[in-house]
Amino acid sequence: MKNDKYDSAAPILSRFFNRDLSWLSFNERVLDEAGNEHVPLFERLKFLSIFSSNLDEFCRVRLPALRAMKKIGNEKINNNDPGHPEYILRTTISTIDRQQIKCGNILCDRLIPLFKDIGISILYNEAFPDSIINETTAYFVSQILAFIKPVELRKNNSLFLSNNKLYFVVDLLDKFGKARIFLLNIPSSDLPRFFSAKFGTTTYIAFLDDIIRFNLDKIFSGCAIKGCYAIKLTRDAELDLKDEYRGDVSKEIEKQLKKRDFGLATRFLYQTGLPETTLQLLVKKLQLDNANITAGGNYHNLKDFFSLPVSSTGALYDAWPAINPAAFNYRATLSDQINDKDVLINTPYQSYTPVLRFFNEAAINPNVTEIYVTLYRVANDSKIANALMSAAGNGKKVQVIIELKARFDEANNLEWAQLMKQAGVRIIYSITSLKVHAKIALVKTKKGDQITCTGMLATGNFNEQTARFYTDHILFTANPKLMQEMEKLFEFLARREKPSGDTIINFKHLLVAQFNLQNRFIKLIDQEILNAKHASPAGIILKMNNLEEKVLINKLYEASQAGVKISLIVRGICCLSPGVEGLSEHITVRRIVDRYLEHGRVFIFHNNGDPAVYLGSADWMERNIHRRIEVCFPVYDKNIKDEILNIISLQLADNIQAVTLNEKLENIPVARNIPEVQSQKEIYQMLKNI
Repeated sequence: MKNDKYDSAAPILSRFFNRDLSWLSFNERVLDEAGNEHVPLFERLKFLSIFSSNLDEFCRVRLPALRAMKKIGNEKINNNDPGHPEYILRTTISTIDRQQIKCGNILCDRLIPLFKDIGISILYNEAFPDSIINETTAYFVSQILAFIKPVELRKNNSLFLSNNKLYFVVDLLDKFGKARIFLLNIPSSDLPRFFSAKFGTTTYIAFLDDIIRFNLDKIFSGCAIKGCYAIKLTRDAELDLKDEYRGDVSKEIEKQLKKRDFGLATRFLYQTGLPETTLQLLVKKLQLDNANITAGGNYHNLKDFFSLPVSSTGALYDAWPAINPAAFNYRATLSDQINDKDVLINTPYQSYTPVLRFFNEAAINPNVTEIYVTLYRVANDSKIANALMSAAGNGKKVQVIIELKARFDEANNLEWAQLMKQAGVRIIYSITSLKVHAKIALVKTKKGDQITCTGMLATGNFNEQTARFYTDHILFTANPKLMQEMEKLFEFLARREKPSGDTIINFKHLLVAQFNLQNRFIKLIDQEILNAKHASPAGIILKMNNLEEKVLINKLYEASQAGVKISLIVRGICCLSPGVEGLSEHITVRRIVDRYLEHGRVFIFHNNGDPAVYLGSADWMERNIHRRIEVCFPVYDKNIKDEILNIISLQLADNIQAVTLNEKLENIPVARNIPEVQSQKEIYQMLKNI
């Protein structure tokens, strides 16, 4: 077995880790779960798929930005300086290459042999056994051949590769002995990536790629195949939207989406052995001068392993059926129960049904007059969107702030926006320079002369699909102070303008980016600093997906230097360097990667023994703090506050799935001790007993 230990290369740039190297460190933590022998086999393969999918997105989005930074780098700085853009780009690429090797080692040396042990033979760089040749050939001629489109590669013809699609370069001698080169598509968008055939007690899994390789003689009849090499091109996925664009945003998004697959090339992967002359011809014809050109294995897009076509009985996590929240019942309407008391649900541990019920009951309740909601990523088959359309059809005023710039969900969001608009929903798009990332919903009910408001505030999207595997917190409340401020925010968002001058709202309870969010967090940290200086108890616990914004990081450094103990749970990007003497020795950073994606944002301040607890949508990143509308909200109910504190305590005690980050940005496993704590498992059990 090959060694999976590699040296880390993650320089501290002055006081901060580089954000892209930090993200790659997180993705390596995902990959580590593929190598974790305590994780069920099929789940390990899923982690490997997620790693591959994450890396593809990184190459589509971040590599172009790094290359652009390299072009504008300060030439007076030594390009071996950790702060130089060229050094960062070089280190990023070498980290990606190293992780790809590690991924291949885990797959070939660990996972594939384990699958063979349970009677599943994944044919990876292997010849087909005679027993399945007839079946694979029949599949080729009856199904695959219809999608094959060979294109000859000549010096004078144009050539285009679709983004992240799979191709072969076929080197051959035709029937007259003339050397020719063809580009051949692998139709994995039209057909399953894998073909399954059972013989005896063994199930064989063949790649679509290899079935085509095996049958090249049927495509190029009478030719001598000299070589067949897999290639893949990744393109820049950023949309080119001007910050002050004044036209129809939906039309501009639609136009930009059509251009996405034609973006500049960022990474070109080719199978080792591709002749140098052919490679150079491809570089020229595909305009790859500024792309990262990397030799790799025979297979790309390993994210497709997520859909391996075999029974997975006994090789998946034990089922954790979603818990029905005890606080809700069906003897009264949801709005009556929310008016009675605040309720928190924690998905996916607890059922998402109350969220759907919130919108469904509002749609048919004759006393409901108005519904307001922000939607960032709409589910493909959204019951929420359908409920909103029904509500509009029932004569209610329905206003939806929908974000068309949610990366890779633009087309889906646009389609739902058009459907809702046709159904009578008032659709409002955010301005191009300010994404609306808040997760809030408000329902107005009129009984006689009295108008009451009920609302939802969440840490994650109103999306019933992602709610099955993203851990989030959703607060149902009728607190009039919060409802009044939510009304003001919805009124502001409907005006589609930036906060400035007279438009600034004096939020006293909600923390809203562009208004008061950063300043309020700074004041909360300052209070802990003051408490520490007065020898009073002081502490901060923060949980988020990403931590990058330098003003807030510097404020945490200041708190650490004052003696405030700070515990961070940061899943992804973390630009704060923990444990550095004189800077951050009182700060620890943990990552938790387990069966569910940790997604909730939680902010806890000791507050001299009376904890101030906030939940919300905002990570501490430049984009969230300065270029988005985000909403964080206080937890006032004591029971809910205790529930959040208990959940976070379990996560800080995790010694199974948690790692700590050190000053080199390495994922260091937490020492296992007694009792063993796997926080997601313990949280599920805790919520079952409430």
